[in-house]
Amino acid sequence: MAQSQSQAPQTEWWSAFPAPRATCPKITGDELMKLFDDMDIESGPSQFVLVDVRRTDWEGGTIKSSLNLPAQSFYQTRKTLLDLCDRASIKQVIFYCGSSSGRGPRCASWMQDYIDDIAKFGRKTDLKVLVLEGGIKKWVKDFGGSMMEGFEEKYWEQLK
Repeated sequence: MAQSQSQAPQTEWWSAFPAPRATCPKITGDELMKLFDDMDIESGPSQFVLVDVRRTDWEGGTIKSSLNLPAQSFYQTRKTLLDLCDRASIKQVIFYCGSSSGRGPRCASWMQDYIDDIAKFGRKTDLKVLVLEGGIKKWVKDFGGSMMEGFEEKYWEQLK
């Protein structure tokens, strides 16, 4: 006679944090590539920062200049990221994950929620929060290893 084992329902990592309220606009790979091109032409500090929120699947490389802030610990770092962006006069923060259908948009929304919440108390910022459409998978599909750091072509062959 087989014994049935009851398993406790597994909670998702994001359930430990408030549900995001904001919906952030997307930026296409072509638009991001133009930002990289403009950065090469214009002198001065970068006007944008990329945030790669992958954790255990952070393989195959990342888009040039990205910060890796894993989604599972991002919620607690929102204030620090905003402070750094404001001090560096960053105008856009662009989030992405594998396909930008879960972690990337969730973290972007948490960032926008934080900006909206502190605005109620008088702290203003010009920072625009965006999500890279299609994530790094679409980036690699469209641009290959262009503008990538640590690009491993063999890893991305699964996308072909």
